Amino acid sequence: MDDFSDIMNLPHHVSAKRRQMPLADRAAQFSAFAALTGYDEEIDETARLTDTREAMSEDDIAELDAAFQRLLSMESEQPTVTVSYFQPDERKEGGKYVIYTGVFRHFDATENKLIFTDSTRIPVQNISSIINEDISERRLGD
Repeated sequence: MDDFSDIMNLPHHVSAKRRQMPLADRAAQFSAFAALTGYDEEIDETARLTDTREAMSEDDIAELDAAFQRLLSMESEQPTVTVSYFQPDERKEGGKYVIYTGVFRHFDATENKLIFTDSTRIPVQNISSIINEDISERRLGD
């Protein structure tokens, strides 16, 4: 304390040319530096796991094609069908397998998609199985 005793009781300097900064603005100067904005989100995205699409054998493809043809023959009946398909991830390589159950409305040959009564559209090339009690079952990996 002896070293600063000569300036300890001097009045605080107030500029005659500039007005004093409000306390809220002064506090903002010392807030956390956010140079890495979005870094946490990038880490989370990188850590998110995706599945790889499994290759189908010739026999699997033939069974799936037969189930697909039976489904098309029942189009006018609008059967309830469970479809397992691979949904590619929008942000990174891979995706996930999704199981969807709905009432089949028709097949759109121009888009190559199955259309359901709730407007769900499933690309045929992503389908791994079609399940219905009237349609023989074909599952990936069986």
